[in-house]
Amino acid sequence: MSLTRLRAIASHLTHAPHSARAASMTIHNDNAGCCSQPAASSTYTPRGIYVPFAGFKRVYITGPKESSIAIISIYDIFGFKPQTQLGADMLADALHARVVMPDFFEPSEAWDVSRHPPQTDEDKAAFQKFFAGPAKPDEAVVKLERVVKALKEEGVKKVGAYGLCWGGKVAVLAGAKEGSVLDAIATAHPAMLKADDTLSLDIPFAIYVSKDEPQEEYNRIVKILQSKPFADKVDYDYYPTMFHGWAGARANLDDPENKRLFDEVYRRMGSYFGKILKA
Repeated sequence: MSLTRLRAIASHLTHAPHSARAASMTIHNDNAGCCSQPAASSTYTPRGIYVPFAGFKRVYITGPKESSIAIISIYDIFGFKPQTQLGADMLADALHARVVMPDFFEPSEAWDVSRHPPQTDEDKAAFQKFFAGPAKPDEAVVKLERVVKALKEEGVKKVGAYGLCWGGKVAVLAGAKEGSVLDAIATAHPAMLKADDTLSLDIPFAIYVSKDEPQEEYNRIVKILQSKPFADKVDYDYYPTMFHGWAGARANLDDPENKRLFDEVYRRMGSYFGKILKA
């Protein structure tokens, strides 16, 4: 991480006190960017396939099945979208890994793009209810662990996971569990994530935030990661020109700057996962 980026973080982030343990039951989403930034359209055609897997009716899978490493992609609130699948395809290519993106919201649906950003009181209430129902992080962790088990049964040796938006919360909760089934986790523009969620992490973590995330939390996360015995394996960066969702369904890949940093963050994530999963 460059000195310039570190100085940028230092100038933008402030400290905030928190309790000593992670609050894994957090379900209220107060991230302003997540609540206001709409999804974007894309003409990208995903290269993977949809198959039933690990108890899910539909899982997007890309990359070589014979790979000994796998990465679980936890999509954002809009579910399967071309931009999100492009990121998965990029990681599969970079690592020659199998990347699996389960439909975590089964048997419900992803958040309806036509209702976003929520304008009416009814839609705003429904949006918060969504995070206590289909997108409840703790329940998604159980589903994620089911996927890891299925991958290991097929011969996969190491498994990483990354999450976008609410998926970042899920990835961290799964990674912070005692005896986590994961080998490494990452997130871009996470929602609902608290620094205390990372206190019990025993596996490497990469975090990439935009100007829309609650930056005081990420200042604390950086300090926590720097104190870990695996500090030399973590990665983090602050993208001051990007918005919540720039690496997911909200990515405007027709915008040169968004496309450049979209590509950069997935290259960086690929390098991070490669150093751990291929070791």
